[in-house]
Amino acid sequence: MERERERSGRTPKKGRKRRPVPNKVVGSAEAKRAGWDLEGRQPEAKKARLSTILFAENYEVTHDQLCDLLKYAVLGKSSVPKPSWCQLFHQNHLNNVVIFVLQGMSQLHFYRFYLEFGFFRKIFRHKFRLPPPSSDFLADIIGLHKKQTTGDLSRAMEESLPSASPKVSSNLQNDPIIQKYGSKKVGLTRCLLTKEEMKTYHFPLQGFPDCENFVPTKCNGSITDNSPLFGLDCEMCLTSKGRELTRISLVAEGGCCVMDELVKPDNKIVDYLTSFSGITKKILNPVTTKLKDVQRQLKALLPPNAILVGHSLDLDLRALKMIHPYVIDTSLLYVREQGRRFKLKFLAKAILGKDIQCSDRLGHDATEDARTTLELARYFLKYGPKKIAELNLEALASHQELHAAGQELRNTVEVVQQLNTSVLECLDSVGQKLLFLTQEADASELSSSKNCQTVKCFSNKEVFEQARVEIPLFPFSIVQFSFEPFPPNLTEEMNKRMKIKWTEMSTVFAGPFSKNCNLTALKRLFKSFGPIRSMTLVLETHQPHLCIQYEVLEAAQLAIESLDGILVEGTCVKVQRPVTELTLDCDVLVNELEQDSENRGTIYLSGVSETFKERLLQQCNLFLGLEAVILPKDLKTGKQKNYCFLKFKTFGSAQRALDILKGKDWKLKGRHALTTRHLHAWLRGLPPESRRPPGLRVIPPPSEKEALQFLHR
Repeated sequence: MERERERSGRTPKKGRKRRPVPNKVVGSAEAKRAGWDLEGRQPEAKKARLSTILFAENYEVTHDQLCDLLKYAVLGKSSVPKPSWCQLFHQNHLNNVVIFVLQGMSQLHFYRFYLEFGFFRKIFRHKFRLPPPSSDFLADIIGLHKKQTTGDLSRAMEESLPSASPKVSSNLQNDPIIQKYGSKKVGLTRCLLTKEEMKTYHFPLQGFPDCENFVPTKCNGSITDNSPLFGLDCEMCLTSKGRELTRISLVAEGGCCVMDELVKPDNKIVDYLTSFSGITKKILNPVTTKLKDVQRQLKALLPPNAILVGHSLDLDLRALKMIHPYVIDTSLLYVREQGRRFKLKFLAKAILGKDIQCSDRLGHDATEDARTTLELARYFLKYGPKKIAELNLEALASHQELHAAGQELRNTVEVVQQLNTSVLECLDSVGQKLLFLTQEADASELSSSKNCQTVKCFSNKEVFEQARVEIPLFPFSIVQFSFEPFPPNLTEEMNKRMKIKWTEMSTVFAGPFSKNCNLTALKRLFKSFGPIRSMTLVLETHQPHLCIQYEVLEAAQLAIESLDGILVEGTCVKVQRPVTELTLDCDVLVNELEQDSENRGTIYLSGVSETFKERLLQQCNLFLGLEAVILPKDLKTGKQKNYCFLKFKTFGSAQRALDILKGKDWKLKGRHALTTRHLHAWLRGLPPESRRPPGLRVIPPPSEKEALQFLHR
């Protein structure tokens, strides 16, 4: 998407014939007017832009999600809902949308020829992955394959109360609820989260290291389909130690509130979070009830076979610092596509036909929320997964703002029609036309569509030259270049070489060291810069050297910058990468990675503890512009690793934070980031290399093989 360009006073013409390609290159003034020179522009008060953080956990978007963004870019929030996976600020200041498609290219091309893609890396700030393309990728992202389901959706809206019986959707089997539970009604025990699911969704569990001081509810009775349900909801505030409990509500199965207590946190409150909790300083001042009192009451109230029901119940149990083995989480019971979750407010309206968490109230009503989760669980058990799937909740959630009180059904149907239209139809509704530039040989369903001005060219060069002329005259353009893909055998070989290249870039050689050097101290020193895959003592040289392979490139670079040239036991050591044909351009590549627009506001830190995130949030006033904290976890153990990435709005904010975190109060090691999450994911997907065993290995010269033993951690 282009930034807002200078107004030229020209308006797009609807139907245009192909214009001749000019013989000369467009001049710099014309290029600026056309919006191609984006770097030299002066900042304006308001510019259309995408949010810096596109994803929390997932960095792959579907074709439908991309289509939603494009429709929102065309129509704005007055006609279609905002895309759920990103934010587009100041849509009304967006003049043009331009899609470039490099047909035949892949991530392998991008990383293999990274330096050649410098222009794209600067202009396109955000990078994310898409699923493998279908036979007609353009038709997917424009929405030409979507079918009109307005009738089904309007009926689902009318019949969202328990007595409804809407018509079965033809695509019912693809609904995530059907895929998880089947189409037949299920019993209560089938709705319980398994221990593995509780582990996946971070529920507090007995024996886990972060739950050492948690109190068990002592509910260990036999669970059946007739076991009693209790709705639970908690409200929290922000204290100097993180989030702490301020209110708990427990509702029995009949709807009676059996516990509703305000709780005084143990630590100093820094934010009452009143807009969510409804708790104020005045309300909480006279309260004397503490967390331990609530824990004692809850243990006494719950029978041995009690089942707790809540929405994102893991957060409530962690606020209570309690462990309970039998839970139903309505945010996971009504599962959404790709593991996303519906909000409780939406489910209450769409399923039960009731309004909760109304804007005219001060914060949420914990008792109301607890009671609502119970009703949702009972509805699921009474009507079964098939009934839920027929409501088409995924489509309804896309326009949940239309579920406000007093909204007429006909208005909803109009928006549903917009949801199921293609980008072409959205353009047509506002009197605009799409430009499609491609080569003659490239067939697409898009080129034969109405309201699409197709210009076919003979080469990629002609496509590019036509684009410079035509794009300024159309509000929405698709420019498609075509390239011959790599043969499979060449792709495999290049993948292998790329894996080796990144491995060698993340490897350093250090030395020389004395023969009596303290290997334990050296290992501790090098490990302080980041996680180590392998560490090898090399004795082939006159004096011993170390070969250290790091997990991330940032750790290797930080070790080189920090240790090269220092004195170790009176000897000046060199720390450098191996010099091979694949690392000859390493210094240039590292510099380009650091300057990449996606890395400019991100810093890498090593030596972070498990409590780092909480401490960071407590002192958030020191870190202005912080947008995301990325804490990688070990894929096998699930434990947090001792390094992280912090993403900031600007390079300046990132630099200030780095100076603070490397200071005497934090004592962390770090630098500006070099790699992005999509690169990490891509490298993990490549064929595995032969990995060295963990610990310290020794490569001795032949004459000393029998004299030395392998050293381990």
